[in-house]
Amino acid sequence: MGQRSISQSVWTGVPLKTLLQATGVHPDAKEVLVEGYDKGKRTDMTSEYPFARSLPIDKALHPDTLIAYECNHEPIPFQHGFPLRLIVPNWYGMASVKWIKQISLIDSTFKGPYQSVDYMYYPHKQNEEDAFPVTTMNVNSTIQKPLDMDVLRTGTHLIKGIAWTGNGTIEKVEISVDHGQSWMEAAPQLNTDKNGWVQWSFQWTVTQPGEFTILSKATDTAGRTQPSTPFWNQKGYGYHAIDQISVKIEE
Repeated sequence: MGQRSISQSVWTGVPLKTLLQATGVHPDAKEVLVEGYDKGKRTDMTSEYPFARSLPIDKALHPDTLIAYECNHEPIPFQHGFPLRLIVPNWYGMASVKWIKQISLIDSTFKGPYQSVDYMYYPHKQNEEDAFPVTTMNVNSTIQKPLDMDVLRTGTHLIKGIAWTGNGTIEKVEISVDHGQSWMEAAPQLNTDKNGWVQWSFQWTVTQPGEFTILSKATDTAGRTQPSTPFWNQKGYGYHAIDQISVKIEE
């Protein structure tokens, strides 16, 4: 299992913190529960269940956690949550509940199926022991150019891509063209958005024809680095192994 699609947007909204402070937060409140209008049947339940998830109080009160009403300076498209959507920066997208119906404070740990059954890391093949929830994004990178299986000529080529993390910021991105025996640091572009991805580039000069594997590896300011092999879990969540593509060089 490897990379899939990823995107980022400019979200405009009201901090969830502002709404909670306006209504008052009871000292016994443990989590903020957000329920969407979407619902469906599950094989493990007899009736329809709405998509609902909770946030710990400290995450809900973070100033960057939004109740968004615009996406890229326009009303949120229906398929992305119109009219209101929760945005939880630095967490995987399942936390950002669409089509908000209700927000409530609860004094216990929420056990809804889309939080305690789905979107959980199950690290063992034979059982569900030691499971823990999917939350903060892992440090990751992907190569956007060249494309996998490209055929190039000898000379200098631009390798470029993006890197992102849910903890801190991207500290460096490294490139290898010798199967990880040596690494060369790519040049990151200035990123003014602490929650956005970082673009990076590297000028690669290759003088000999042959087949090459290009690797990219990101490290963040929290000291997390992409591993050579992914963290295995039953549902394949949080994939963030070193990215790689193969190219053929001809004279």
